[in-house]
Amino acid sequence: MLSRFGQTIVFLLALGMSALAQTVPAGTHITIRTDSQISSASAHAGQAFHANLVKDLVVNGKTIAKAGAPAKGKVSYAKSSGRLHAPGEVTIRLTSIQLRDGKTLAVSTSGFHAKGKSHTKSNVTKIGGGAAAGALIGGLAGGGKGALIGTAVGAGAGTGVAAATGKEEALIHAETAITFTTTANAAAK
Repeated sequence: MLSRFGQTIVFLLALGMSALAQTVPAGTHITIRTDSQISSASAHAGQAFHANLVKDLVVNGKTIAKAGAPAKGKVSYAKSSGRLHAPGEVTIRLTSIQLRDGKTLAVSTSGFHAKGKSHTKSNVTKIGGGAAAGALIGGLAGGGKGALIGTAVGAGAGTGVAAATGKEEALIHAETAITFTTTANAAAK
């Protein structure tokens, strides 16, 4: 039989081990799957998003959150795309996970950054295509001088098309699996 002192030590060790199992150390990888699409066109810093854990979160050999557990995050940066340059960008971070016992674990994580496609290739194609078409039409209609005028008019039209259709937003699609890394120790409260 353990003495009262021994029982106290065993209880404190068990309590310490329980608390240790609920602490997620910095550098832990947490993979989630987003519930909805996040777009740089409509997102704003501070906007919340919902997700679910892709796999169990295991710390010190103990599963503290099961796959499918709800998770939450926030948009930390969002910039909409320009018309002819600067594609859209969005950065998100994970902020909390629901643990097996129903408690919420607040976490601090690295960011996941998404950027829209570059405008350069698309714009060159549209502007260059417009210039070539203008030169061909101008050349047929008015010879050399017409081709020169047609090139300028076509390039202008191509630039207009590029400006009208040129937004390249960053998208994080619904059901996207993303792995975040914790940047600080996190303990359940």
